[in-house]
Amino acid sequence: MANNYVILGAYGGIGSALTRRLADAGHRLFLVGRDQARLQPLAAEVGAVGFARADATASAEVESTIADGAAQLGTLDGIANCFGSLLLKPAHLTTDEELEATLAISLKSAFATVRAAARTMKQGGSVVLLSSAAARLGIASHEAIAAAKAGVQGLALSAAATYASRNLRVNCVAPGLTKTPLTERITGNEMAAKGSLAMHALGRFGEASEVASAIAWLLDPEQSWVTGQVIGVDGGLATVRTRG
Repeated sequence: MANNYVILGAYGGIGSALTRRLADAGHRLFLVGRDQARLQPLAAEVGAVGFARADATASAEVESTIADGAAQLGTLDGIANCFGSLLLKPAHLTTDEELEATLAISLKSAFATVRAAARTMKQGGSVVLLSSAAARLGIASHEAIAAAKAGVQGLALSAAATYASRNLRVNCVAPGLTKTPLTERITGNEMAAKGSLAMHALGRFGEASEVASAIAWLLDPEQSWVTGQVIGVDGGLATVRTRG
């Protein structure tokens, strides 16, 4: 059965993997991203119902594009927010502007997504937000991104409780280090990659398709009894140690 989904951050590494996965399964999509020039060819490739540009840091734009997507799709079964950023700095070197931008892209856009879902998805459905393994354990120089992603997790849990009576499910996926254009400066740097790989119990980086698979699973109406969960797709980073 084809479902109707809005994908935010659709052309990013994880967002594009999710978009193609859902399109291949026959679902109807409305795509949202910050750069229309990158968004348009992806929408054409997958035959999206529509697409729109939105600034991830502007709540009004995020909410209006979700409402627009719902209108074009007719009904809305789910929303996935794949917007994100990666700031690797210790707190004492992080400026207010950098902190505010990190919080806005990840946490503020997630809040706007939940708010729009609550206003738009009157018959229920699924909202999936993107957190990070960095929100579940301490990793050096991740203060800003960890704060933002921990906020996303708290938001998901509270919203799951608030909207459960309306059958609106809210969940999080928390990846470990995943190979995407955003993380290439780490995964493509031999020294940085070696240190990071040692922290992942499975001994490798994640693939965007693996994170997308978990998001797609949570979006599916078949998972109608899953809400308020933070699912780690992280190679064991947040929970497993193979050395004593």
